[in-house]
Amino acid sequence: MTRVAVGSENPVKVGATERVAGEVFEEVDVAAVAVDSGVAEQPRGRTETVTGAENRAARALEADPEADYGVGIEGGVAELAERPGLYLVMWAAVSDGDALERGGGPALRLPDAIAERVRSGEELGPVLDDLLDTEGLSERAGAAGVLTGEAIDRESALAHAVAGAFGPFATDLY
Repeated sequence: MTRVAVGSENPVKVGATERVAGEVFEEVDVAAVAVDSGVAEQPRGRTETVTGAENRAARALEADPEADYGVGIEGGVAELAERPGLYLVMWAAVSDGDALERGGGPALRLPDAIAERVRSGEELGPVLDDLLDTEGLSERAGAAGVLTGEAIDRESALAHAVAGAFGPFATDLY
């Protein structure tokens, strides 16, 4: 049995990890572990977002001594060089204690009115909750679901990032 510790108790992040780990390993036990990302609540830029995922992966592995792998997932916002708009970006990191690998999920452009509020310092999740009169959207469909007309949801978007980070552990190509 392979044990995977996820550096979050958010059910969407745990679900994305379960989805991928279940494909990578024959038998897997996924455990949610509350850890600090070490970055801002709303990471800004790809570097800060990736750093948050890396920190979560390392800290999840440290917090669960029985874990074979630590997974960190972080969503942030980033500008893309010479491209208009502010984008939602998703990154994951996986560590086995020796190697640390990373994978990215989709990047989705934020509507201008939402981007303005996020640029002014607000967090994306609460902005969307305010605009849509919802609560806890980040633990359900998330911004990915809202911004794609539910063509994808947050869990599936994050699963792509987790799969990319697990790739070097799942194949002999690396």
